[in-house]
Formats: sequence, structure tokens, C-alpha cells
Amino acid sequence: MRSSDGKFRYCNSVGCYEYGLARSLARQTSTSLGRRPMSLRRSVIGLSVISLLTTILSFRYIHSASASATPSSNDTSRSPVIVELFTSEGCSSCPPADAFLQRLDRSQPVKTAELIVLSEHVDYWDDIGWKDPYSSHEYSERQSAYAAQFGNASIYTPQMVVDGHFEFVGSDERRAGQAIKEAAKAPKVPVHISLGSSDDKTTVVHIEAGPLPLAARNQSAGVFLALADNTDESQVSRGENAGRTLQHVAVLRNLTRIGAVDASSQFSRDINLDLKSKNRANLRLVAIVQEPDAGRVLGAGLTRLSK
Repeated sequence: MRSSDGKFRYCNSVGCYEYGLARSLARQTSTSLGRRPMSLRRSVIGLSVISLLTTILSFRYIHSASASATPSSNDTSRSPVIVELFTSEGCSSCPPADAFLQRLDRSQPVKTAELIVLSEHVDYWDDIGWKDPYSSHEYSERQSAYAAQFGNASIYTPQMVVDGHFEFVGSDERRAGQAIKEAAKAPKVPVHISLGSSDDKTTVVHIEAGPLPLAARNQSAGVFLALADNTDESQVSRGENAGRTLQHVAVLRNLTRIGAVDASSQFSRDINLDLKSKNRANLRLVAIVQEPDAGRVLGAGLTRLSK
């Protein structure tokens, strides 16, 4: 399908794709990374194969996810792993991935990983019948930055990104299990996030991170603070999901770079959060240490305002 903005859009049982947003991005990627951009045909065929394999092989992983318990906050053997889902209420292929993200958050199926999930609603499907109330162009740009890192010629939904290092179709449960296990093996920068004083309108959040390993002494990483709703729900009246009630977990509402950290010193800062008109009981905060230009996630921490 071609929309009024001149961008080509395509949906199948695996996902929805947009060509045009990443066209110039793909050209830059092929130069900087020495890769040729994927063609439309290779993208669609490859993702169709993934869909078939997912259907055949995901049962075992689903069973293990449903049987596991949520980890204790005192379980220090778990390594924090960031799981980002790029999704849209205007995409008919996204609800299964949304439901899968909820299961990951609830059941914590990988015993070596503390899964910190974020649902990031992109805005490039907002003009095909339903405007996603949680969408932001900022998250579309973040997804495009990941496309540059991965050497992808296009962006699509649903897409899952694990620790900024692995990407795949967001409903591919088997691939998710593999990526999470691999990400949990990587050493992580310590990140601590805690709540300070608060009143009806503001809350003070204290964040500590780093330092980076000595091997990264000539590098720095950004420190980000994410504000997300614990849960959200929509009654969709138009578009591809018309008539459906869609539920989401950890819906990202704001992502702000609050500083940087390197190997020479630790990051430490108090942040005053403006919580006017927000439901404090439905909020979670995530601190993320990430390499520049949507690179690898080096560390993360989570707290909920309701506790």
C-alpha cells in the first residue's frame, strides 16, 4: 500500500513494514558499515521464513515462560536485560507481540536475566485509520537509529530489540529466548535507581551508574531515564484492529538523556520528576546506560513509583 505521504507500506502475518523512512538511512548505512541494504524481496521472504519457524518451534518456550515465577528483587544472580518492542495499535500483526511482551514482564522466563521491558509505539502507522494514543515520532526515530546500527534497509512492526544488540520480529518467541540468554551473559555496568522525597506534584529520583570498565577508558556512554506506564488499554474503533481491546505493558511515555558516564568516574544525580496529571500508581522508571547512536545497552535498573 502506498500512503498519501509517498511511503510504501506492506503488512503480512509476520509484521508491517514501511519503506521510505529508512531509504536515505539505508544508503548511509551501506557506506558506513560496508553492507548493502536489504531488498524488499529479501526482507519479506526472510521474515516469512521466521514466521514459519516461530509457529513450529515456540511451544516449548511458551511452556517454560508460563511455568516460571517472577524473580525476587534480591536475586542478584540475574543480569538486567532491556527488551524493547516497537509496536503500533494501527498494525494488525502487533497484538501477539504485545501479549508476548506482557508475558515476559510477568513471568520472567529466563533464570539468568532480569527482564526490563519497554513498549515503544511508533507513529508511522497513525494515518491508516487509527491514531495510536501512545505513539511518538521520537520512538520512530529511535527505531531508525537501530536500523542504522543493524544495517537494515527498512523499519517494521512488531520489532523486538534486546540490549540494543539483537533484533528480530517481535512475536518470535524462540528467537527472543535465545537473544535474552545471550544478552544475560554480557558483563553489565552497575546501575542503581531509588526514590527520594515526594509530594503531590513531584518525586525526587536518585540515579547512580558506572563507571565503565577500564577497557572502555577512551569511551563514554549515555545515561537515560525512561518513564513508562505499567499498563494501558485501548478500545480501537478504526483501522486494522477495529473492534479489538488492546492491552499494553511498560508503555514508554518519555525517554530523556540525563548525562554520561565513562571509565574515570561514576554518574550520580538527583532528578526532580514532574508528576502532575500522572497516575503515580501506574508508573515505572527505568535507567539505561547505552553506547552512542542507539548502540549496545551496557546496564539498566528499574523501580516502580507505586512501591
